[in-house]
Amino acid sequence: MRLFVIALISASIASANYASAQERLRVAWAGGASNATVWIVQEKGLLKKQGVNAEFISVNASPMALQAMIAGEVDVIVTSVTTLVNSRLTGADVVMIASIVPTFPAHIVTQKNVTDIKQLRGKTGGVGRAGTTTEIGMRLGLSRLGIDPTNDVKLVPVGATADALAALSKGLVQFSILVEPFVREAEKLGFKSLVDISSLNIPFHWNGVLTRETTIRSKGPLMTKFARALVEAIHIFKTDKDATLKIISKFTRITNPDSLERTHQAFARLLLETPSPSPEGVKTYIDYVAASRPEAAKANAKEFVDLSFVQEVQASGFIRQLYGR
Repeated sequence: MRLFVIALISASIASANYASAQERLRVAWAGGASNATVWIVQEKGLLKKQGVNAEFISVNASPMALQAMIAGEVDVIVTSVTTLVNSRLTGADVVMIASIVPTFPAHIVTQKNVTDIKQLRGKTGGVGRAGTTTEIGMRLGLSRLGIDPTNDVKLVPVGATADALAALSKGLVQFSILVEPFVREAEKLGFKSLVDISSLNIPFHWNGVLTRETTIRSKGPLMTKFARALVEAIHIFKTDKDATLKIISKFTRITNPDSLERTHQAFARLLLETPSPSPEGVKTYIDYVAASRPEAAKANAKEFVDLSFVQEVQASGFIRQLYGR
């Protein structure tokens, strides 16, 4: 009996040591190729080599990911600034600890005979449902270019990006907002990219890494490890195209080489070597919703981000080491 008890105690100690050595992190993501850096973290085992046992979970939509995080079922979610702001305005302790795509990686696509943005006046454009990043991107992009998105054009919800392309090809709308590789597909059908919205440099976190302040207090060092893994994944995305294209193809099921190339190019130039979440990228959306949500007008964008984890990775010299400078 004594030997049996000793064996049990030894097993418990071994189990505890293993759990300590293998920290656990659960990450949920929703969406397409903008998540490629997270896929790289998973496929390349960038957390595993830091002693973290990470579980990556694909969900159908960002609200589901948020609900899972609030319920404590996941530690980190990768989604847009809209999820961050809307959840925090309702009292959730959600904060962004890293930015991935810091602006709109989308294009306003039109018929080939359109040569100037002013020619869109009086026409109908296809967007996602109200509040989606594509709908916001279209409205902010048009506004920056001198087109009133409410009075000068008619914007109608047509669904996801594939649906937007279908609506365009069927003539249901005269212009739409698309991301790669759908821009390429539209060009093959005879349409053209009139405006690359990313060139307008509108600060807006198309997606980023969100967690809870509660999680930060209990798992702060783990958040730093995730930030480090993300930084390394961005470096791989930028410098190892072949490996990145294979990973994008695996998760998106895109096999056409040109589509993969265009998708890679679209994001490679937008990803930041130091992915700090900027308050400006939050304020753009706060200002956007302030007219309909009075509580947003009182919000301080700086309270929605935590720069400390990316700053810690930067201060360690890891980013300089990766890029050789």
